[in-house]
Amino acid sequence: MALKLTELARMTIEAHLEDDVFVPDTETKKKFSKKGACFVSLTKNKQLRGCIGSLEAEKELWKDVQENAINAAFHDPRFPALATTEFGEIKIEVSVLSEAKKLIAKSAAHMLEKIDKHMGIILKHRQHTATFLPQVWEEIPNKEKFLEQLSLKAGLDKHDWKDSELWFYTVTGEKE
Repeated sequence: MALKLTELARMTIEAHLEDDVFVPDTETKKKFSKKGACFVSLTKNKQLRGCIGSLEAEKELWKDVQENAINAAFHDPRFPALATTEFGEIKIEVSVLSEAKKLIAKSAAHMLEKIDKHMGIILKHRQHTATFLPQVWEEIPNKEKFLEQLSLKAGLDKHDWKDSELWFYTVTGEKE
């Protein structure tokens, strides 16, 4: 029986903590063999503890999950590397992204009309890029504030979203 994506992420992180490499079974590799993009989010006591992902499907989904699980646990620059003592307290969420589609709008007001809380949003402004998963809507339900915070995350002024290229994607996910 193939593993769930959250199980794959957890087993990958656990093996890494033990200086080992987890190799998934053939059934899991086959089930998740299509190219896919995902984010792996770790929380501890309901607080973010690491989140790394891919915006474009460039490798088989099972490989993307493993790579992003290791990066979220050990290489997210916002947090120290996960310690073995924390492992049992970590909750894992794997969000699989659809292909991103450009959001076409005539004005900032039109942009606000077109976005909704079921979308993940990617902001691109020259060399700056940032993304929010749909889960961020739970923390920032106001559309304008959502885009302002996304602009700030990209290292821009909070109003720069009005002059940026916006893309959207949908997400399916698993939590453990």
